Amino acid sequence: MPVTTSANSRTADHPIDALFLERWSPRAFTGEAVSQADLMTMIEAARWAPSGYNSQPWRFVYGLRDTPAWEPLFGLLVPFNQGWVKNAGALVFLASNGMMNTPDGLKPSYSASFDAGTASGLFQLQAIKMGWHAHGMTGFDHERAPAALNLPPHHRVEAAFAIGRKADPATLPEEVRARETPNGRHPLSDFVFEGGFPPREA
Repeated sequence: MPVTTSANSRTADHPIDALFLERWSPRAFTGEAVSQADLMTMIEAARWAPSGYNSQPWRFVYGLRDTPAWEPLFGLLVPFNQGWVKNAGALVFLASNGMMNTPDGLKPSYSASFDAGTASGLFQLQAIKMGWHAHGMTGFDHERAPAALNLPPHHRVEAAFAIGRKADPATLPEEVRARETPNGRHPLSDFVFEGGFPPREA
């Protein structure tokens, strides 16, 4: 019988740390503010992500609730997301720098988005270790975001994250409440292939 790991309603098929199962993306938040110290600890974890040429392309723009930085960032979200993010404790936008310094000079980075995504994973895991949850989303105004964030050239806004303490799902509107549960994942056999992808059907 293979050893598994369980946490909340999730079970891994292979033994992993329960932290990976505990990380999920709730929408019900208590409204408790995230302190700057806590947020900086989450971003500190992200800082240690690996990146091509050690270029460290991740860039974080944040607003803590009840501060002047909150409302401009909140205003970039689509109305559906605003409906639940209003109870989050912090809002973070993650961008990547598409150029990097190499021994041959400034070059386009092939892995900037990938590296920023790796940093976001560490950011979210650190949040869970501290008793917070981070919910990533791409539901924001992609056209307005670069100017609103004062994005430099060659940068791309990758995602936004709402951070908060998890609340009772009953606090959510009924149409959202049904989705407030940790979801599952496809089996490894769907996306892991030894030696190459399987032959495609004609």
